[in-house]
Amino acid sequence: MTEGIQVERFDVVVVGAGLAGLQATRLLARGGARVLLVERKNSVEDSVHTTGIFVRRTLEDFDLPRECLGPPVRRVKLYSPARRAQVLESGHDEFRVGRMGRLYERMLEECLDARAAWSPATRYAGLEGARDFESGGGVVVRLERAGVERRVAARFIIGGDGARSRVARDLGLDENREWIVGVEDVFRGVPPEGEPCFHCFLDPRLAPGYLAWVVCDGEETHVGVGGYAQDFDPARALEEFRAEMARRFDFTRARRVERRGGRIPVGGVLKRIVCRRGLLVGDAAGAVSPLTAGGLDPCMRLSSHAAEVVARYLSTGDEAALARYSGARFRSRFLSRLWMRRALSSVRSPALLEAACALSRRAPFDSFARHVFFGRGSFPDAAPARPSLKAGESGAAV
Repeated sequence: MTEGIQVERFDVVVVGAGLAGLQATRLLARGGARVLLVERKNSVEDSVHTTGIFVRRTLEDFDLPRECLGPPVRRVKLYSPARRAQVLESGHDEFRVGRMGRLYERMLEECLDARAAWSPATRYAGLEGARDFESGGGVVVRLERAGVERRVAARFIIGGDGARSRVARDLGLDENREWIVGVEDVFRGVPPEGEPCFHCFLDPRLAPGYLAWVVCDGEETHVGVGGYAQDFDPARALEEFRAEMARRFDFTRARRVERRGGRIPVGGVLKRIVCRRGLLVGDAAGAVSPLTAGGLDPCMRLSSHAAEVVARYLSTGDEAALARYSGARFRSRFLSRLWMRRALSSVRSPALLEAACALSRRAPFDSFARHVFFGRGSFPDAAPARPSLKAGESGAAV
């Protein structure tokens, strides 16, 4: 540690105030850890990337504020390249679209209520070793805000800084190598055409390796496309898709309230996502379904598990506690989805995809489509963590 420079000290520094970073921060702070949450944006509401579709299992297992969620969605329409529709109905409330800016603000309030420290508009600039930081080592985190450098000592760092995680690189952990790119517009004022519905369009020309979508929940309408970046121009594809959707939906009085976009890792959970100095959560850890590119449920579960593991590590100092955070073990749960991702990414023929869609409309293959959209498989079960640090064990102000 550099002599003569005053260094603040925390138990944990969390880099990135997306869903993953916020969830880990609030759980650790509630448990008594002294946590610093760092975010490069001025506000958690700025530049939200995700569509924000929460699935039934997440809604059942996590206490998400209802005022931060749209109306429930029970219907899916799956369209072939020729726009032949397969309608899937569920007897349950399968999806709700999160009002993500509102949700992030609520989660941040809970972090602050639990006495977490908050540093917005702050750039993560790297790590230094901290050989003299107690007996456990730890790290010195270099931060920059408004051109002023700040050094923070921490016993542990959590990287929730997205698909191209700099924290992962600095810790020597695995990094994402495969992703798709998504872009969408969010509208208000589109009149509902009936019950809330999730419209999914398979079209290798508009959305190579993934899909285009329209989600109408009666309050907001999300129109988006996603695919492998090297195979299409996302902005142009969205413009073309939006023009086509204007013939299906009434956009005459609609107003666009937001544009979202970003990288979505689809290579599966990374194998090495933890070391003695830190770990990764959310997109940084590859915590996204390789097949559907759904990341909110894996994000919530992995972040909760991470908070539990880190709390135990801080309280005991035993590195064996970190072994429970095994990316290889999580990854084994997704082997079949990884193979299906490979198959989907290789399909470039509309005719071949049309034939596959026709097959999926027939029994017993129609059950596969229902399983993809309504199945309850996710991350290995881990109850939402409520980590606690016993007084005197962590030294809350280390």
